[in-house]
Amino acid sequence: MIVDVPDGRDPIEYVWGEMVPGIGPAAAGLSLAVYEHTTLGLREFEAARLRIAQINGCVFCLDWRTERDGEKVEESFAEAVEQWRTTDAFDDRTRLAAEFAERYAIDHHGIDQDFWDRMSTHYTDAEIVELSMCLGSWLAFGRLNHVLGLDTACVLPSRR
Repeated sequence: MIVDVPDGRDPIEYVWGEMVPGIGPAAAGLSLAVYEHTTLGLREFEAARLRIAQINGCVFCLDWRTERDGEKVEESFAEAVEQWRTTDAFDDRTRLAAEFAERYAIDHHGIDQDFWDRMSTHYTDAEIVELSMCLGSWLAFGRLNHVLGLDTACVLPSRR
């Protein structure tokens, strides 16, 4: 870990909650909000989230699987996300979510009108904005955790 965490303290709670009290709790709130308030389907949500995790290299994010009403994506889903261009496991929305995640993370200047035309065929404007906010959260916080070495100790903070 890059930052010093007092013995016996949870690294995530300490770094996100106490080290920067004016920023950390707000960031944690956004991080939780994308899970608690999403309107996106589980498969497209997880395809985008996992693609960002794969790009970021965040250990915790790679292991995490979002659960909704007792359901999670299948075990082979992460491998399909890596192969989003060619997998037959995805419908158009799920494939576009993975593509958007990759472009958002590594080539946001290259997102062209053709891509937006394809997105708007399968997603509403509100869903595009929501997915963009989710991507921003995952990109920022997954990288933060990985860069600071928190990703091997990471657990999602609970609401108090």
